[in-house]
Amino acid sequence: MFTIIIILIAVLLLTAVVVNAIQQHKQKAEAEKRGELVKLKTIIDEAEDTLLAAEYLPVSSQMRVILYERMIAAMQQSLQLNPKILEYKKRISELEESKQQVQVVETDATNFNISLPENEKQIILLIQGIKRLRIILRSENHKGTINSDVFASEDRYLDRYQLKVNMETLSRRIQSSLQNKMLGSARQYLEKAIAALKNQPNQDDYVVSKKADFENQLTNIHNTMRNANAEDTARRVEEDKDELDELFAPKKKW
Repeated sequence: MFTIIIILIAVLLLTAVVVNAIQQHKQKAEAEKRGELVKLKTIIDEAEDTLLAAEYLPVSSQMRVILYERMIAAMQQSLQLNPKILEYKKRISELEESKQQVQVVETDATNFNISLPENEKQIILLIQGIKRLRIILRSENHKGTINSDVFASEDRYLDRYQLKVNMETLSRRIQSSLQNKMLGSARQYLEKAIAALKNQPNQDDYVVSKKADFENQLTNIHNTMRNANAEDTARRVEEDKDELDELFAPKKKW
């Protein structure tokens, strides 16, 4: 009888351990599922925000398709994890329709114009948007959802766009510094721009032309500052000379 009681207690303890382990496993799985759903929701929201800002960002037709496909894939994965997200079923159909309406044109990474915002904060948002596009592009390339040619052309386009935004922003700051007679600040901006252009692996016409323009402006600033220093030195010599002449001048007799 005592042995049977011991066995029953052991069975109950083992059952409790197993049930607890199963419960913990379920909780862990649910937590992982919730975490994955949050991650997918972030991907969806980010892609959607980027599409909404396409008017202000360099979003090519190919990049639009990539963003649509990114959202669709994330919604499909979300439905696999939680089939109760009924709104996604309708949105997937709408996104598929929008994607089909995109007229895909090959992106030209060498010939395009940029429209630089007037506001400094808007410029910062533009640069942040370009960086976000490049992160999305690399993520999709890493997942193998886009071919290498599309990735190369889009990444090159965004790289050149970001470079032009940076250079045109520096140009604007240089001109502002020159207008305000802040030659030291203008020189620093020019040196920064020239260094960035020299480090560009692709020395195309834009880079070569912009670098030559900045170097010419830097030379002019150096000449202006050198002339100003020379004039200041000459003035000081003349002032010292006047002081010496006055010091050693014959004393007047009264």
